[in-house]
Amino acid sequence: MDTGSISIAGLDGGLDLQSTVESGQSYLWRREDGRMYETDAAHGGDAWYYTVLPAIETETNEPEVIRARQTDGRLDWEASTPNAPTHLEHLLRLEDDLDAIVDATPEDPLVERAYEAYRGLRLVRDPAFGCLVSFICSAQMRVSRIYGMVTTLAEEYGDWVAFDGGTYHAFPTPVQLAEATESELRDLSLGYRAPYVQRTAEMVASNEATPEEAQGLAYEDARDSLTRFVGVGDKVADCILLFSLGYLEAVPLDTWIRTAIEEYYPDCEQGSYADTSRAIREQFGGDYAGYAQTYVFHYLRNGGE
Repeated sequence: MDTGSISIAGLDGGLDLQSTVESGQSYLWRREDGRMYETDAAHGGDAWYYTVLPAIETETNEPEVIRARQTDGRLDWEASTPNAPTHLEHLLRLEDDLDAIVDATPEDPLVERAYEAYRGLRLVRDPAFGCLVSFICSAQMRVSRIYGMVTTLAEEYGDWVAFDGGTYHAFPTPVQLAEATESELRDLSLGYRAPYVQRTAEMVASNEATPEEAQGLAYEDARDSLTRFVGVGDKVADCILLFSLGYLEAVPLDTWIRTAIEEYYPDCEQGSYADTSRAIREQFGGDYAGYAQTYVFHYLRNGGE
């Protein structure tokens, strides 16, 4: 087992690990004590979290377990891989200069309150296929239910790793998930999402389409590219762009952000998704609008107003 720590003081803008992985932007991190989305959302918790990178995402071509905990000004980690620091920097966007991002955001009372409440929350950079399926499962679901679905898919179809006396499951590869039948997925409580997940997995497994093909395209073209997948509309596409593919300007128009638009930014409501999205992106500062969105989402969902 490899272990180590990263100084949080050395990260521009700090880190709030709990808010980062329990803010509804990733369902591929899990909490070691099983209390994901059950505890006080205030930052500063010292619980262990873990993720399992599938073999296709690692240098060793084997699934790799990474555990992390924030404590005493450090991000402590334990891992089955010597590459954990590099993976953590990538997955948790530790290279982002949060101070500069906050400074670049236009003055906005709601955003400022959200930044103050959860300063250190970072966007994640999840593996694309796991992110894609996670947000297909997200339709009309609470974050805790989405998390439960994604965890079940990992346990049923993903590779497992024995580590430090426990068993850890990676999210399934496209090939593994494509082998599941619609009926089997319905039995796992995916409901009407089951055929979407099954068909999307087939598309990626056969190289008919992959989410990574969106990378490098202009933002709105990238969003359109992702809507090729069954069950992916504009909002889900924006989630994948923001939480996996690095489009930090993306603002998914979920229920909480639409509520914020109605109550705080009524002039941004333009009728269509595309036009409203452009207006709220401008309100939130353009290039880093996705950061403001995620802070506002987390703040409002946890009763900040």
